[in-house]
Amino acid sequence: MATAKKPAGRRRTAVSKAAKCPDCDGTGESTEAVRVGSRKGRATADQQAGLCLTCWGSGEARTD
Repeated sequence: MATAKKPAGRRRTAVSKAAKCPDCDGTGESTEAVRVGSRKGRATADQQAGLCLTCWGSGEARTD
């Protein structure tokens, strides 16, 4: 009696690591200084974090 053949294993393709976003350094967030006041716009020592608009929070550089 012949033995059953094993199915061929899947081939793994090399996954290239995506480059980091230059604006947020791969974190996906960008910080902005908080300004207070309507006329002078005095900057405070506080920081506000937000989604990086270049990579939309993924941390990976765009490839066009």
